[in-house]
Amino acid sequence: MRKIILITGGQRSGKSRYAEELALKLTPNPVYVATARIWDEEFRQRVVRHQERRGPQWTNIEEERLLSRHDLTGRVAVIDCITLWLTNFFTEDNCPERVLEQVRKEFDRFTDHDATYIFVTNEIGCGGVSDNAVQRRFTDLQGWMNQYVACRADEVIWMVSGIPVTIKN
Repeated sequence: MRKIILITGGQRSGKSRYAEELALKLTPNPVYVATARIWDEEFRQRVVRHQERRGPQWTNIEEERLLSRHDLTGRVAVIDCITLWLTNFFTEDNCPERVLEQVRKEFDRFTDHDATYIFVTNEIGCGGVSDNAVQRRFTDLQGWMNQYVACRADEVIWMVSGIPVTIKN
């Protein structure tokens, strides 16, 4: 049976840690789908530290864009994160409406299998309005995609200072 869980919150709110703990409660061998593009050496080292922290029980998949290439039927997967995934599309086309159409279709293809999907995302629109037009467009895109995923999710959890708050169950 397919299940979608969305974990959202601010930067360093404990989202990824909570998602990983939840996955390990559901299965001894979860999948970790990393959507980040490696931009520089500091970020590469961060990725290595995260992989080492997770340990050998995890199957690691690095996928910047085409999540649907991976059939995770029967598995429990943490997809970390929607924000970086959107960034990979947005850097090539900074029109939020076109990107949103593309990523919605990709999200639907990816989650069209019986698996447990634990998506991590950021709430970047909780602060003030940016004076940068590109940042405002990305914030809109992020907000619209978060709403799209939340509508399809069976559960939505908001992380605040390391504390999970159930929004939808």
